[in-house]
Amino acid sequence: MASRPAEAAVLIVGAYAVDLVLTDLRGPVRAGAEVWADGLDMVPGGAFTLAMGLHRLGRRAVWAADFGTDLFSRAVLAAARQEGMEEAGFRHHPRPVRNVTVALSDAKDRAMIAHEDPVAARPPAELIDAFRPSVVMLPFLRYGPDTTDALKTAARHGTRVFMDCQDYPGHIGMDDVRETLGRVDVFAPNESEALRVTGAGTVEEALALLCELVPTVVIKRGPAGAVAAANGRRAVQGSPAVPVVDTTGAGDCFNVGFVHRWIDGSPLADCLAAGVACGAAAVTGPGSGNALGASELPAWLTRLPY
Repeated sequence: MASRPAEAAVLIVGAYAVDLVLTDLRGPVRAGAEVWADGLDMVPGGAFTLAMGLHRLGRRAVWAADFGTDLFSRAVLAAARQEGMEEAGFRHHPRPVRNVTVALSDAKDRAMIAHEDPVAARPPAELIDAFRPSVVMLPFLRYGPDTTDALKTAARHGTRVFMDCQDYPGHIGMDDVRETLGRVDVFAPNESEALRVTGAGTVEEALALLCELVPTVVIKRGPAGAVAAANGRRAVQGSPAVPVVDTTGAGDCFNVGFVHRWIDGSPLADCLAAGVACGAAAVTGPGSGNALGASELPAWLTRLPY
């Protein structure tokens, strides 16, 4: 196994996004009709949330991201620099690299419309070789030859892999997906994603099916909290009642809290609690702006129902 620097980082492999968040909608969104929103915020999102959240919790985060000459790239880059985030993984291009999501958000859920300028991303295996992280976070369900190469490289370096799902295609009936999930350490879909990926009818069934493939499975359940299982052990964590402003970015903030504790080898229940606390705090503001800092997390943990 190759050696790793003493201050090994968490590597985040994923594009930035700018979230244009419209809240307090005056009516339902439907084709052919105009609906007014009383709230509007423009906040950094995408994989920015993972890197920023870990940085706020005191973790060294290397974010592999691409930026261009457009105003959205400049806005996210300025936000990253204001947070004091590490720039070792940044690439800069002499053209626009826009990645914009319009989020129509209410207290229950949100609808999202996205646009992304194409850019040739660096292969994840190359990034893992370059940075030798202790953990790599993959923000969505990815599979195929590039992903297999990355996971083999991670195993060679002793790098653990945390994978989210997001609304990306793929299910466990596909050989490539089963191979990928068999190589990751944690898979963390939300409830609807877990049901879709497995074809299961209930969360418990989905959890059982995914545990046949992945050592640790986490299923995020929004205001109901989260459930997880690892090596025959199961943990459930409810969420505190909080005023909901915007649910955009809450899942990513959950991931940050979970990984923050998981890195240290904390018990599954403690990892789940930190994830739920970070996710709950996130919904109290637009985007990921209310992501917790290290000094704020303990107080939020005391608000969790047990």
